[in-house]
Amino acid sequence: MRALRILLVLLVVVGGLFVAADRAALYFAESEAEDRVSISGGVSGRTEISIKGFPFLTQLAASELDRVDVTLTDMNTEAAGRAIRVSEVRARLHDVKLGSGYSTATAARATGTAVVSYEDLTAAAEDGVTVAYGGDGKVKVTGTVEVLGRPITRSVVSTVTRVDGDTIKVRADKVPGEGIPGIEQLVRSRTDFEGQVDGLPKGLELQEVQVTGNGLEIALNGSDVSLTG
Repeated sequence: MRALRILLVLLVVVGGLFVAADRAALYFAESEAEDRVSISGGVSGRTEISIKGFPFLTQLAASELDRVDVTLTDMNTEAAGRAIRVSEVRARLHDVKLGSGYSTATAARATGTAVVSYEDLTAAAEDGVTVAYGGDGKVKVTGTVEVLGRPITRSVVSTVTRVDGDTIKVRADKVPGEGIPGIEQLVRSRTDFEGQVDGLPKGLELQEVQVTGNGLEIALNGSDVSLTG
């Protein structure tokens, strides 16, 4: 019985040491991964990586991680040639394969969400144009046009859609002077705009766009998503 008790104590101690070593290795790997994630345009905020699954060391030995959650804040990208800040990107990556020397990491599939605030949409729009929440899944775009030498400011309710895969389009449902030659085109030149969003991790693509009170929430999906360029 005494030998059995000693064996059980040894198993508990060894198990505890293994768990401690596993967690230490996990923490180190997450920290290293946060420094290596490559995003076109860069991230001015923080990058957080959480590697799921236990034990981690056996996944590392197999060079394949079950799941990795990535959170990027204040990501700098471009739309229509203008700088635009993406407030937050959250991605869940599955079956992440590690390359030789752990210098590369590619996920077999991934899902996520990107959030762009109205403040950042306004910064990316034409000068003098503001974008805000319009209610009922719409945005409100306000701009100023000059008619017969007089500046006229108007707000329109617009629909946001995804077109051509990676382009976000904002188009007014109806504009003042619609149908009047020259006027509608003049107003739309200020209120309607679209832009191709670049800079997401390679392989991650835009899906559905939802208009919320906090900004645009863009569903992301992809396969063979690269975390390291």
